[in-house]
Amino acid sequence: MSEKTIDLPYIDHVAFFGPQDVYLKAIQKAFPHLKIIVRGDMLKAIGAEKELEQFEKKFALIVKHFEMFGQIKEKDIEQIVSDTSGNEEKLSEEKDILSNANDVIIYGREGKQIKARTPHQAELVSAIYSNDIVFCIGPAGTGKTYTAVALAVKYLKNKWVKRIILTRPAVEAGENLGFLPGDLRDKLDPYLQPLFDALRDMLPSNKLLSYFDEGTIEIAPLAFMRGRTLENAFVILDEGQNATAQQMKMFLTRMGINSKFIITGDKTQIDLPRNQKSGLIDVEEKLKNIEGIRIIYFDERDVIRHPLVTKIIQAYEQQE
Repeated sequence: MSEKTIDLPYIDHVAFFGPQDVYLKAIQKAFPHLKIIVRGDMLKAIGAEKELEQFEKKFALIVKHFEMFGQIKEKDIEQIVSDTSGNEEKLSEEKDILSNANDVIIYGREGKQIKARTPHQAELVSAIYSNDIVFCIGPAGTGKTYTAVALAVKYLKNKWVKRIILTRPAVEAGENLGFLPGDLRDKLDPYLQPLFDALRDMLPSNKLLSYFDEGTIEIAPLAFMRGRTLENAFVILDEGQNATAQQMKMFLTRMGINSKFIITGDKTQIDLPRNQKSGLIDVEEKLKNIEGIRIIYFDERDVIRHPLVTKIIQAYEQQE
């Protein structure tokens, strides 16, 4: 008898093994000649060497399915295990193609479908595949940041990039960060909350924490980007309207090999001093005709918050 141990440190065990271990039982049923034991973050399979080799291969595909779609069902387990074509990888690829056809960007926690919900969000999804830098300009509540984060997570999950970097200019919108308690991280955590909220929708808590600890996902003020070269990364600059023209130039010239940049911003919410030009307005004039750079304009039709938000935006635009 032989045994195989598989570590599962970042898997949500409740979602993966199911209520009362219903999915674990389905896996055990598919491999009746093996004894499968789960203890904490470790799964152990005991049996004949040939059975164990087959189990390890199939179990890896089951885990991959769960990570891709955020859930697993008994029929999925049966389909993966029963496939004898030798093309198990093709099964996952076909499902990924199907999800793209249905405009699903990724499957978040508990299988939540995260997809483009407005024409301009769909335009952003399409644009990032053929452009390395995309600007998303428009009012609050239009899903600019949320869609950008979903795309970043997709690129990371598919191993098209090695890390995600999320940044914002640390401009105080009528509030003084210096008076907040704690160190720099404590001061910035509330300020960067929208980015955390989006990530929590898309990744299990333990997986997200591990990404932060490993540096796979990094959140930092824009000033921390100076002097760096960002390679193999999906980089999002949020609240880009509060970057000065000089800061925007600094940020854009950080781009390294195999990287994608998305810059979001709202020109009606500039918190810079009156004598400083917004970098977001500056790039509209300077970069609009460069191949590989795309500017997408969102408007009140893209608002996906409460219906009153659309009316509020229209009222402010009319007054201005």
